[in-house]
Amino acid sequence: MKTSYTIGKLAQLSGVSVRTLRFYEEAGLLAPAREAENGYRRYTSEDVDRLQEILLLRHLGVAVRDIGPLLSRSAGERRQALSRHLAELRAERTRLDELIETVERTLAHLKGEMDMADNEKFEGFKRELVEDNERRYGTETRERYGNDAADESNRKMLNMSKDDYEAWRVLETEILDALADAVREGEDPAGPQGAHICELHRRWLSYTWPAYSPEAHRGLAESYVADERFRAYYDRATPGASDWLRDAILAHAGM
Repeated sequence: MKTSYTIGKLAQLSGVSVRTLRFYEEAGLLAPAREAENGYRRYTSEDVDRLQEILLLRHLGVAVRDIGPLLSRSAGERRQALSRHLAELRAERTRLDELIETVERTLAHLKGEMDMADNEKFEGFKRELVEDNERRYGTETRERYGNDAADESNRKMLNMSKDDYEAWRVLETEILDALADAVREGEDPAGPQGAHICELHRRWLSYTWPAYSPEAHRGLAESYVADERFRAYYDRATPGASDWLRDAILAHAGM
């Protein structure tokens, strides 16, 4: 006889709430059978496997709306998916171990227990940035520019000197501040301020891009308004900043 679970038992087994299980059902991710006599939900072992995969994807930061197409359809696909999840979890563990080591060494340095070279202070933070970018944008970046370009960009980030790293972050802040001022003051993206911010953005990209091209710059600018993650990043300066930056880059990149 196959094992099956009520919604309450599955909630207890999985550690997620009954409300969350119902939400996953409403989102079309789970489809438990119903008992004919009372309509109660019954979850099979296959439903348990599916829930496990949903929770793994959520842990990796995949939005609920994007999970459906990623769910496995066969045992072979599930093995492949779990292998990918395992590799990503191991990468996350490595990232956290390196960050922990950086913090531990920094504390020891502040206590006078050891000397710490300037470049060591930034290694963990640079690696965290690379891993975060891979997790959030890696798939799209590799599809658009290829694995070699993405890997070279990561290498440039990891090889940044302390001075370059600081200049890169200062330039990032300068771009966001200039964007906010330009949008609030109603500046024309095709005008001098747009040219200035486009150049700042080109310089910012040069710290991590293997090679600059106006075509790639303009393509990236289009993604700033097409992808909500990029839009949210630039619109934190002020609403409309992502559109303004896209228009400035389209007007001035390569000019």
